[in-house]
Amino acid sequence: MASRPLAHHLETQACNNAWANLRLLDACAALRPGEFEAPRTGFFPSLRATLNHNLTVDWFYVDALERSLRGEAPHPAPAEFFEPEQPCADVGTLAAAQQAVDLRLIGLCRRLVDADLVGVVRIRRAQGEQRDSRQRILAHLFQHQIHHRGQAHAMLSATSVAPPQLDEFYCAGEAPLRAAELARLGLDEATIWGPGDGP
Repeated sequence: MASRPLAHHLETQACNNAWANLRLLDACAALRPGEFEAPRTGFFPSLRATLNHNLTVDWFYVDALERSLRGEAPHPAPAEFFEPEQPCADVGTLAAAQQAVDLRLIGLCRRLVDADLVGVVRIRRAQGEQRDSRQRILAHLFQHQIHHRGQAHAMLSATSVAPPQLDEFYCAGEAPLRAAELARLGLDEATIWGPGDGP
């Protein structure tokens, strides 16, 4: 049987990512008209800009990871993932696109075994070809998602909607707090953690 302790951890990170995005975008869907695109303090100037950035970067890296697993050349025009810079004008469109790429990432991680993590991901960039291991690319992608999701979470503090709790994913005792949202993603505790992995 193929070993996957680290690959399984990365799979749980991908599941957490999908759940956190769902919860965060649910909160954004409850904003008053104009609040999603309103100017705010952050690395990007609005909730819409910040969350569109997370989406386009996810498209970029998930494509590169999928290509590496298929043994294909890097995407010939990676800049296409960022044109336009904000492809989704409203929360509903963004939420659907984000969920689609989140589920692609879960499926990708689910297929990995630990030996796959040393495989090389090739990415064409303006300054030349980037080469990194799948483990490094996945770690970078999860860190990027958390970084900008945290900024969006802080931005919500200045809106009519309270920022949602995003730290209830890993502990088994908090499973009831996420069960309904996981079901919307087609996930459950046993699927993510394995049967019998609970308190």
